[in-house]
Amino acid sequence: MKISDKLLEVQEVHKIYGGEQSETAALNGITFDVVPGEFLGIMGASGSGKTTLLNCIATMLKPTSGQVLLEGQNISSFRGTQLAKYRGSKIGYLFQEFELLDNLTARENILLPLFIHGENPKNKEKRLQKLAKQFDIEKVLNKFPYQMSGGQKQRVAAARALISNPSIVLADEPTGALDTKNAKILMEKLSSINETEGTTILMVTHDANAASFCSRILFIQDGVIFHELRKKVPGGTRNSFYERILTVMAQLGGGSTNVL
Repeated sequence: MKISDKLLEVQEVHKIYGGEQSETAALNGITFDVVPGEFLGIMGASGSGKTTLLNCIATMLKPTSGQVLLEGQNISSFRGTQLAKYRGSKIGYLFQEFELLDNLTARENILLPLFIHGENPKNKEKRLQKLAKQFDIEKVLNKFPYQMSGGQKQRVAAARALISNPSIVLADEPTGALDTKNAKILMEKLSSINETEGTTILMVTHDANAASFCSRILFIQDGVIFHELRKKVPGGTRNSFYERILTVMAQLGGGSTNVL
């Protein structure tokens, strides 16, 4: 796939909840593309539709209308085995609250997606060791979640999202349960993997610091794109990108505390 190709295409996606008498439109024809190797952030006020959008891409929700295409395939129409294969091999999902199984070690949690989808974990041992080193979790591979810090848990969860070499990683508020120090560590690790391996990441976040690690930000309001920011501008730095993000967040209404 060439860098100019579109990895993900969201085309006129609508999502309506409720019946005719009480309809609520979460997405109102949102359209955008993601290219391979991009680190895209999605931001918006509470109720703007960003989580609904992420769940449509993850196939947890089916759009009311419109299409979501990954590598040219309309994933909105997937069913059964095809849907399971997509979830198992094409996407990695990073949750806000880690979602690790307490009775499994870090190693077992990381390898769990492979077991679920019938892959041989032995084929991924080299990948596991590489991820463990990248996320600085080598010393906790044989520990259970209760023996780890919050930062370690989320880095284990990130390794799990990446173990199958997915086409795209979907991250839902990945720093939401972390303190400032561990949030920065996680974002530095994700940013490094994005840059060195070309891993495509789409992240929903309310955290301007986390968003400043992205290469592009889409701000959603009322189920459509309100504004777009790109990091790469003449003389641009992560700090200046952070300031630009804060400016747009304030325009969305209520400042950063209202951007969820």
